Amino acid sequence: MPDEALILASTSAIRRKLLTAAGVRFEARRPEVDETALKRKMRGKTPKELALALAEAKALSLSSLRPEALVLGADQTLDHEGRTFDKPRDLAAARRHLLKLRGKTHTLHSALALARGGRIIWRHSASARLTMRDFSREFLAAYAARQGEGLLTSVGGYKLEEEGAQLFTRVSGEHTTILGLPLLPLLAALRRRGVLPT
Repeated sequence: MPDEALILASTSAIRRKLLTAAGVRFEARRPEVDETALKRKMRGKTPKELALALAEAKALSLSSLRPEALVLGADQTLDHEGRTFDKPRDLAAARRHLLKLRGKTHTLHSALALARGGRIIWRHSASARLTMRDFSREFLAAYAARQGEGLLTSVGGYKLEEEGAQLFTRVSGEHTTILGLPLLPLLAALRRRGVLPT
């Protein structure tokens, strides 16, 4: 019976929800990573490369503290015309992000990394393309008022799994990739490493 400890190096509510719903037992802990410093160091890298570097850094930050455990790091970046969007700092920034994305297509890159004993033993990244509709400023104002601080929890300032679905006309990519945790390849990796039954 699988008994290896799995630590999720993330406090993301949606990632915890996805793992729990899939029947994965895990412990969630906040990673000790200075994302701002790492992003500065990675300047010039693609948004996809940045997502993978952040996922690896998060996994390694806890793996050094718990070398016997399998640690999962995850990160997601939003790529719009070559520019990386971070989580908005405040509601004004969230509205600006949504206005820049309105009527256009952007790409979400979701990256995962598993670490054990202070080294990365598996990595994976997946991408999805999303096209926003040309919504009105009135719709945006009402949407932002209803969502409030919830807009600050995701890159781009939307939650596709909730009312944010109304912002889009087309989505191409696996749903859990869009939510920041490409689940099927992760489950396969966990089975190979004895965390889940085969």
